[in-house]
Amino acid sequence: MGIRLGCIADDFTGATDLANNLVRAGMRVVQLIDVPPDGAQRPVDADAVVIALKSRTVPAAEAVEASLRALAWLRSAGAEQIYFKYCSTFDSTPAGNIGPVTEALMDALGTDFTIATPAFPDNGRTVFKGHLFVGDVLLSESGMRHHPLTPMTDPNLVSVLGAQTTRAVGLIDHTVVGRDAEAVRARIDDLRGQGAGIAIADAVSNEDLVRLGAAVQGLPLVTAGSGLAIGLPANWGFTPSHAAAQLPPPTGHRAVISGSVSTATNRQVLEFLRTGRPAFSVDPLRIAAGEDVSGRALAFAESHLADGPVLFYSTAAPEAVRTVQSKLGAVEAGELVERTLARVAQGLVERGVRQLVVAGGETSGAVVRALGITGLRIGPQIDPGVPWCAAPLPFGDTLHIALKSGNFGGPAFFTDSFALLDREVS
Repeated sequence: MGIRLGCIADDFTGATDLANNLVRAGMRVVQLIDVPPDGAQRPVDADAVVIALKSRTVPAAEAVEASLRALAWLRSAGAEQIYFKYCSTFDSTPAGNIGPVTEALMDALGTDFTIATPAFPDNGRTVFKGHLFVGDVLLSESGMRHHPLTPMTDPNLVSVLGAQTTRAVGLIDHTVVGRDAEAVRARIDDLRGQGAGIAIADAVSNEDLVRLGAAVQGLPLVTAGSGLAIGLPANWGFTPSHAAAQLPPPTGHRAVISGSVSTATNRQVLEFLRTGRPAFSVDPLRIAAGEDVSGRALAFAESHLADGPVLFYSTAAPEAVRTVQSKLGAVEAGELVERTLARVAQGLVERGVRQLVVAGGETSGAVVRALGITGLRIGPQIDPGVPWCAAPLPFGDTLHIALKSGNFGGPAFFTDSFALLDREVS
């Protein structure tokens, strides 16, 4: 049987975020790292497949090319509907990439209409009158305004997406979404008649997302953050089940790698440090100066893994990040840190780490590629948007790994993650 839902995610943590919500709604999900090579066997033991790309901040043409390759693979595997997943803070480079990728997928699928909604109320992301809120503040007043790669200063998603597309962008506001799926479908018909090709959809609650999910059952393509995933599995008759999230028991040492500079991850690092657990700071200026930072980090690991979890972090406050970027350049600083943290991850696994939390989308992408991970089985949720996963390692062992978006999780996320793994999987 072919897969029901084929998903294309523009970063690695976003992919597990989406997969997590599908699993919670009863689907068995496999997450693939990048598009499998030609001739690779299509997965059969899954109801949904999520292909994780690293396309959020690359040039728009590259993001489009990668997304179309993912689409072709998913369609050949039998996907009945395609889901393009982006961040719940709608972050994108000024020239894209959400708009260009959406339009390319629409053209390839031959569809004239789709919706867009990054809403994820469980994590405080809501859309009202087309404006995106993070908690109680507009996106433009949140920590995303300081993001080093994709600063978001306009909360009006109709205007943000409209600037990235050739199609007209409309709005399905809450007076419609709050009623029922039939009202949403009628509004879609109205917008189509007015010449709109994409519509931002309001959602301030999970109930809104369930109504939206039912309303878009017949659309070849939906685009959203991970929240809409809670409303789609029911279209194929799936219901929540613990069996969908089963993983093998965990073994080995525990570690955390944090490369995110988000407000939430800064709080998590500070909380971990406050507990007095072992932690190693990865300084990009020392890396740039030629010091063997990864070697020192792994020497530190050898002395402390038995007392883990151990934290390795480059996370810093916005002022410190700006200082580093002014000296090294934003892209150069990020790449230095990613390469170093990826080498640290490789060394940790070589030293027996089998339970690993990774914070930050770019960092997660670098780590899973360095470890040679090509697929993940999605397990139980740690916090909204973040599940534990199981990944077969190239030499035959299993790594339990959690890929956390920088903005997600409570202050004690790092330590709570391992407690949940013991409770839910062991």
